[in-house]
Amino acid sequence: MSINEKIVKSLTDLDEAVLYDEVKAAIAAGSERMDIIASLQQGMANIGTMFSNREYFISELMLAAEIFVECQNLLGGEAESDARYGTFVIGTVYGDVHDIGKNIVASIFSSSGFKVIDLGVDVQPQAFLDAIIKYDPKVIGLSCLLTTAFPGMKDVVDQIKAAGLDQGRQILIGGGPVEQSTVEYVGADGYSFSVQEAVEMAIAFVTA
Repeated sequence: MSINEKIVKSLTDLDEAVLYDEVKAAIAAGSERMDIIASLQQGMANIGTMFSNREYFISELMLAAEIFVECQNLLGGEAESDARYGTFVIGTVYGDVHDIGKNIVASIFSSSGFKVIDLGVDVQPQAFLDAIIKYDPKVIGLSCLLTTAFPGMKDVVDQIKAAGLDQGRQILIGGGPVEQSTVEYVGADGYSFSVQEAVEMAIAFVTA
């Protein structure tokens, strides 16, 4: 088994000690930074699939995101070249201050090849507009955990479209109560209850 295969396996297994040793060994052996990152991202993709299959749960996803960041630190932090799929802007819409789901999505997108701009919680429409103009993301994520925040989510989408900032971009929504009828109500492009499915939807859009 090669070093990179060991990196994929140890991350997939959430075996921190072995993973850190393998990353250090890869660095010492002169492996390219992006090759190591690609192996880590494959491990994260495996974890996302296991989460979708209910083999892993929220706690494992959060741990995996923390481990990925630590590996990134071993490699010298995040490089612009890591974000091969461009920028992803995400925030919990105004009227809602829940952030656990949003934080997990942000972490997984970051470890899957996106540069993530996290706007936080209770985010007003203008903040989304400003971020779209400043960072030019290809994918925008709106999160909420309360059905009472659905009108706010619709307001954000309406204002993005009114400003013409939806062109060439994908607007994804997510959160516990979100379903297809919510997509139709707010005017988004899609939703996913699974973070891995959301990543796959975003990558498919960016690479189409």
